[in-house]
Amino acid sequence: MSIELFELRTAIIGENFPIKRAIPQRELRNIGHWVFLDHAGPTIFKLGEDVDVGAHPHIGLQTFSWLLQGEIIHNDSLGSHQIMSPYQINLMTAGKGIVHTELSHPDSKELHLAQLWIALPKDKETIKPDFKHYPKLPHINHDDYEAYVLVGECDGHISPVEMHSPLSALDIKGKKDVTITLPLNPNFEYGLLPLEGEMTAEEAQMDDNTLAYIPADTTSITLKLHEGSRALLIGGEPIEYPPLIWWNFVAWEQETIEEALKDWENHSDRFPEVPYPGKSEPLIAPPLTGKLKSHK
Repeated sequence: MSIELFELRTAIIGENFPIKRAIPQRELRNIGHWVFLDHAGPTIFKLGEDVDVGAHPHIGLQTFSWLLQGEIIHNDSLGSHQIMSPYQINLMTAGKGIVHTELSHPDSKELHLAQLWIALPKDKETIKPDFKHYPKLPHINHDDYEAYVLVGECDGHISPVEMHSPLSALDIKGKKDVTITLPLNPNFEYGLLPLEGEMTAEEAQMDDNTLAYIPADTTSITLKLHEGSRALLIGGEPIEYPPLIWWNFVAWEQETIEEALKDWENHSDRFPEVPYPGKSEPLIAPPLTGKLKSHK
C-alpha cells in the first residue's frame, strides 16, 4: 500500500501555545468533506496566558472540536453556552451563518485539542445553524490499546455524532507497544495524524509533525504504536473539487463568500452579537481581492 506523508505547518501563539496545521495544504486541500485540521498543544499555559478568541462568523461548514486536555467555554449566536471537557465533542453547524467565541476555562491551565472543519454539501450549505455537545463517545478498551469512535463505526461501536456526508473519525492510543491492523472503508480516503508520541504507519515513521494520506481503495492499515502514542484517523468519500475557503467561510461559490464578508463587515442581522466574557474584540475579516481556487 502506498501512503503519502505531508509535513505540518507550525505557528506559536503567545509564548507557549503551538498550533500545527495538517490541512488544508497546497497539495492536500481536503480529506473527503474534512477541509481543516489543526492540532493545538499539548501545552501548559504560563501565568496570564489563555485561549481568548473573540466573536467571529462561519458559513457553510461544521466546526468539530475534540478535546483531550483542559476545558473550553463555547458561546454562540444561538444562545449556546457550553463548557467542553476532555474526551468530549462540540459540533457547531454554521449553515447560512453563525457567530461564536472560544475561551479557555480560567481554572484550566492546560490544553490539547484537535480542531476540524467539515464542509457542508452544496445542497445543505445554507441550512439552519445548530449546536450539539456530545459528552460521551463510544470507547473501545483492549489490553494493549484503546480507541474512541468519534464519527462513524468501528469494531461494532457507533458514534452518536450526526454528519451530513459520509465521514469517519477514530482516536486511537497505545497502552503498550503494539501492532494493530485497522480495517478501512475502500470508498474513503483517509488522513492519519499522530497527536502524541511516535508511530509507524505501514513502513512510514511518523510523529506529530507529519500527516499520512491514505488513498481510496485501501482496505486496511497496519500501525505500530508505542506506549502512550496517540493518533487521529479521519476519512471520507473523495470529492472531485474541494470547496472554497476564505478566512472562516466555506462555500461552493465565491459570490457566497463575498456576500458573507459584506454581511459581517456591515453588522448584518445574519451574524448576531454574542455575549463574551473574554477580552478580545470581534475579529476583522481580511479583504478578498482575487479569485479563489478550488482545484486539488
